[in-house]
Amino acid sequence: MQEQIDKYTSEIKAFTAAKAEELEAFRIKYLGTKGIIKDLFDQFKTVGPEEKRTFGKVLNQFKQLAEEKYNEFKESLDSGVKSHDSSQDLTLPGDGFEVGSRHPLSLVRNEIIDIFKRLGFVVAEGPEIEDDWHNFSALNFPEEHPARDMQDTFFVRKGEGNDDIALRTHTSSVQVRMMESGKPPFRAIMPGRVYRNEAISARAHCFFHQVEGLYVDENVSFSDLKQTLYHFVQELYGEGTKVRFRPSYFPFTEPSAEMDISCTICKGSGCNMCKYSGWVEILGCGMVDPNVLENCGIDSKKYTGFAFGMGIERITNLKYVIRDLRLFSENDVRFLKQFQTEII
Repeated sequence: MQEQIDKYTSEIKAFTAAKAEELEAFRIKYLGTKGIIKDLFDQFKTVGPEEKRTFGKVLNQFKQLAEEKYNEFKESLDSGVKSHDSSQDLTLPGDGFEVGSRHPLSLVRNEIIDIFKRLGFVVAEGPEIEDDWHNFSALNFPEEHPARDMQDTFFVRKGEGNDDIALRTHTSSVQVRMMESGKPPFRAIMPGRVYRNEAISARAHCFFHQVEGLYVDENVSFSDLKQTLYHFVQELYGEGTKVRFRPSYFPFTEPSAEMDISCTICKGSGCNMCKYSGWVEILGCGMVDPNVLENCGIDSKKYTGFAFGMGIERITNLKYVIRDLRLFSENDVRFLKQFQTEII
């Protein structure tokens, strides 16, 4: 055994490695599970008791020598690889990484909320699956009323009378819940997703997002409504944006109006977005119908109020010049990357 150890010791001391493959072969030969050192320790078990002390010390020294030689060349080769590895060159530019971004609808939704918060409005939310009372009846939609045909509804359960359960067609249902559960004054906006059974196209979808607003107090007038919405438009689209109101009809407001702004895409000269009129309708509004107030337990002779509602998709189309609202729900990374600079 001593002769074997002396022979292997000479080989280890003379060993050099220029490649990682050579060093790995050395490790397997001497330090592997079937290597020389393992074999010598197996032979050591047959050594007589009087020789174990002497050979044990020699064998441990031999093992230590092999490990030190291996570690020496391993460190040398590792440092050599690093010095020639261009990825470790600290003078080179770093690797780029993708930066996430907010969805354009979220950006505009947050901006709308911030504008109305500065006017004292709070945010209210409600369920997306609604009963007939909150979605229709309390809002002055009697049974068989023609106004119900304005909403192409997704019914979850079609019942008898007012037992229908449906996906909400507007966030006005949140207004009803707020007025039922509290006392005036109310000043709130209701952002959320709504659903209507419409054919999907560049201008329509079966689901979209709304922000509705409600202000109920004593002596609220139509002039308060106009001034609030005029301020909103100037904040969102910039000073100088023209505004006009046109008479309209909604079951839950009287009088009612639709509000147009000068087209932000063509600047009023005419394009397909504004149908070459120079104006784009962005929301509906009006004074809360007294019947709606009474349905919610509010004295319509003491309190008045106004309400408005807008589609976030339409607002976003105008703000970012997006001509196809299907892009909002297709999750095309090429489209979404355009809003990386809008991280908030």
